[in-house]
Amino acid sequence: MPMLKLKPACKDYLWGGDRLRTDFGVDSDLHPLAEAWVLSCHPDGPSTIVEGPDAGRTLADYIAEKGKGILGTDCEKFEDFPILTKLIDAKGNLSIQVHPSNEYALEHEHQYGKTEMWYILDCEPGAFLYYGFDHAISKEEFERRIQDNTLTEVLNAAPVHKGDVFFIPSGTLHAICQGIVIAEIQQNSNVTYRIYDYGRLGADGRPRQLHIRQALDVTDRTPPKENPDFHGHLAQCPYFTVDTVEGDFELVSDETSFTSVLVLEGEGTLAEESGENLPIRKGESLFVPAGSGLCRLAGRGLKCLVTRV
Repeated sequence: MPMLKLKPACKDYLWGGDRLRTDFGVDSDLHPLAEAWVLSCHPDGPSTIVEGPDAGRTLADYIAEKGKGILGTDCEKFEDFPILTKLIDAKGNLSIQVHPSNEYALEHEHQYGKTEMWYILDCEPGAFLYYGFDHAISKEEFERRIQDNTLTEVLNAAPVHKGDVFFIPSGTLHAICQGIVIAEIQQNSNVTYRIYDYGRLGADGRPRQLHIRQALDVTDRTPPKENPDFHGHLAQCPYFTVDTVEGDFELVSDETSFTSVLVLEGEGTLAEESGENLPIRKGESLFVPAGSGLCRLAGRGLKCLVTRV
């Protein structure tokens, strides 16, 4: 089964910038360029195959034809493709938001909830993000502070540096703030409850929709817990296991899971035992089907995020 290079679906949300194009080589005519969904089978933004006989097809269609066996045995428990990976450029502040659990999202939205992780690719000096509360508050105080625009006074403002990792379980209030570029690995869901949006107007000239009732239902109103022990990984949960690898390295795509490779820095080649070679460079996303065997990545200044289920 061949390795696949993917073209991302892109989004032009109003807070985006241009660094995904200039720094990561994302090919898009959108301005601003806020997000690139570099590994996605979600209908709101599917990735497409770049080259070969299947060029132009969505990854979702390819998997439907080849069968879910190419996702690996550990994915049999999932009804849909389990993850979604994005590059995000926050030139401005994202809305303060929360994602629901699977149980709540399936009941109310008819899709899964969202647990996610962020890997900080770059940030301006003094950049920070909102991550939970700085102390526990009541549901009543939470609602009052949303209404009187004082919510940020009780949020945990976490400073960020290149290479930092944040693990964000469903129910955790959060917001990426201005001057941060991240890689996000998340459950395959597009359910977001917007809590506070700084009074901004959307493209239609109206305030963007908020989801206060849903946020009151699902938000954990306590300080963030320390990251659990990920046993040497950047992040690990039932939906994804993420590692960072630098320099030349080998990976084995066994029968248990597909492998996603996102090139964060450098350029080189991904080679299979079959002799197939795929050139790779910063910003590119590769899908390696389960059971592909030993793959070797080699090149100059390579740094990659490697994700399996």
